Amino acid sequence: MGRKGRHGPRANIYAIDGGEAELLRDADRDGGWMLLVGGVPQSYVDLSDPTYLDFEYMRLMGDVVDCLGAAGEAFDAVHIGGAGCTLPRYIAATRPGSRQVVLEPDAGLVELVREQLPVKGVPGLRIRVTDGRTGVAALADEADDLLVMDAFAEASMPPELATREFVLEAARVLRPGGVYMANVADGFRLPFARRVAATVRSVFRHTLLMGDPGVLRGRRFGNLIVAGSRRPLPVAELTRRAAGGAARARLLDGGDLAAFCAGSAPLRDGEEIVAPVPPPQVFGKS
Repeated sequence: MGRKGRHGPRANIYAIDGGEAELLRDADRDGGWMLLVGGVPQSYVDLSDPTYLDFEYMRLMGDVVDCLGAAGEAFDAVHIGGAGCTLPRYIAATRPGSRQVVLEPDAGLVELVREQLPVKGVPGLRIRVTDGRTGVAALADEADDLLVMDAFAEASMPPELATREFVLEAARVLRPGGVYMANVADGFRLPFARRVAATVRSVFRHTLLMGDPGVLRGRRFGNLIVAGSRRPLPVAELTRRAAGGAARARLLDGGDLAAFCAGSAPLRDGEEIVAPVPPPQVFGKS
């Protein structure tokens, strides 16, 4: 399980604090690498082109980033969950001058990424080895324009990062026009995603949800993106992008999102929360 990639990344299995991570080369794309943790795909990184986003949910996140403020304008961002730092690389490339911090609790994973998928050359990016709640609690009020929650432990969203109390902390560190964005995975009937969306709606006046139509209908397991802000979100532009993308997605906001969340209570600290885990067949396991 060698680690140091003197001549670039090396396809291998590596020990990290949370178990094992694997790097796989994309034979069809120069510079493309897949990072798996516990056998679950966590990141796709193109070292030759950081603007290339392979995962569908990551392209939706990229759309949100593209629609924030003026095109190419630098901003300050916090990312909870590091993995291969795909979105931070994208922001650094498309928003030069941006300042970003990644909060990642797995020191072994951070070391692996630094050695095999180097981030040293990503301008304005810092990585702190800390869990999301501790890291966010240490941030100043109204200091950031974007907070991204894309953290998973054993293929599921850490429950403590889904509660209303945590989202309120996220709102605290955002500037008045700042955006909170979270990647949520769920399956049949979407009970967890509905509660997460209800949680974000309870904190932010303006909220939207995006995803594959089949996932949004609760027909299959997949990723959904929820975003919230105190100020209006670029719904029209995001709807256009979602409908016109390579993998057509759907956007819910306003009354449609209210109907989606109907009967679902916000998640709270202290309650027993079981985040969904993808079924084995999602990643080709048996």
